Amino acid sequence: MPRGPAQPTTGSDFDFHGHQIVAHLAPAEASATTNIVDGEAVPVRHFGLILSPDGWEALAARLKAAGAPFIIEPQTRFAGESGEQSTLFLTDPSGNALEFKAFADEAMIFAK
Repeated sequence: MPRGPAQPTTGSDFDFHGHQIVAHLAPAEASATTNIVDGEAVPVRHFGLILSPDGWEALAARLKAAGAPFIIEPQTRFAGESGEQSTLFLTDPSGNALEFKAFADEAMIFAK
C-alpha cells in the first residue's frame, strides 16, 4: 500500500561500539519531558550507552576539558547502594539527549 510521497530527510549512520545507530535530523520531535531520578531532571527520551568505569572516567574528563554543555553534570548516582552508577547527560547537535554511564557492579545494569 502506498504511503504517500517520500519526505526528505537528513540522516547519518554511526558505528556505535559495534551497533548501528541511525540518526535523522528532526529537532521539532525532540522531547523536553523529564523524569526526576535521584533528584535530577532526567530527559525521558534519551539514548544511553554503558561504559566500563575507566572508560566513563576518561570520557567525562575529556568532555569536561572540552567545556561540553551538560544537561546533567558527571556524577555518581545512588552512591553506596546496589545500583550505584556514574552518569552524565548531554545533547547531540540535533538536540537528542545522550546518557553515558558506568555501573559499580555490572550485575545491576538491568536489575529492578
